[in-house]
Order: sequence, then structure tokens, then C-alpha cells
Amino acid sequence: MHSETGEPPLARWARGIPDPLPLPAPAQLHEAFLWSERRTVKKTATVSLHGNLYQVDASLARCVVELVFDPFDLSDIAVRHKGRPAGKAVPFIIGRHRHAKTRTGDGEQRAEPEPTGIDYLKILDDAHGQDLQSQINYAALIQDQDRDPDTAAGEQQDSTRG
Repeated sequence: MHSETGEPPLARWARGIPDPLPLPAPAQLHEAFLWSERRTVKKTATVSLHGNLYQVDASLARCVVELVFDPFDLSDIAVRHKGRPAGKAVPFIIGRHRHAKTRTGDGEQRAEPEPTGIDYLKILDDAHGQDLQSQINYAALIQDQDRDPDTAAGEQQDSTRG
């Protein structure tokens, strides 16, 4: 029981849901997943979108419009001005047919680059190894202190002769 409402939260939540849940119409679903971008119409009544050029109604010249589109099909662009439909943007020059950030589910793969024959990991490993060799080995210093001082001094003299 909830102290404020006097009923269990699940019962209160269930009471507020209509039965059955209303489903959106296909047109509403399609509209929900469209993308939009704002553009200023040039004086030639054209707008650009992702490398493409579109012709719009001449009355929209120098106005800011909203271009509403399916990112998978840049050939069909709806134009809105001040929140109201203002016709379609007619493709004038199309260089890209879908948005660059979209992926298709057809297994489209990028081409594998040509092998160069250079082993970058080995180069990095060798450089790292050289860097480690130039550092002080603190573990060896501690081991030398644990030895008998006379033995360590004798070994040091042998290494200087040799």
C-alpha cells in the first residue's frame, strides 16, 4: 500500500491503462521515424541536404524551412514552413541516395584493406621492450640488498674486470 494514495502502486498503474492499448496507425509510425533538418532556401529556390540539391516552391526563397525525410531515401523530401506543409522538394542534383549514417541490413561490408606486410604490434612490442630495459630494475636492487654484502661485493668486482 502506498501511504499517499491508499492503494498498491501496481493496481493504481493498471487502473490508468485503457484496455486494450491503442496502437498507432502506420502513417503515424512512419512519421515518428522520419528525420528533419532546417535549411535556408537560396534565392534560386533551392536547398541542399547531404550533398544533394533540391528545388522548392519559389515563394519560399530566403525562408527557413524544415526538410522532413526518410534517411534511407533522400529522393523524397517533404518541406514544412512554420510548421505547415509547403510541398515537396524536387530532386535537382542527387549524389547520395541515403544518409551517410544509415546502415542497411543487407550485409553490406566494407572492403578489406590490402595487407602492407608491416607488423605494427611487433614494432610497438620492440619499442616497449627497449623502453623497459632503459628503466631501473627496482626488484634487482632489493635482491642485491638481501644478499650477503661480502658476496655481492665480490660479484661486483668480478663484473668490473670482465
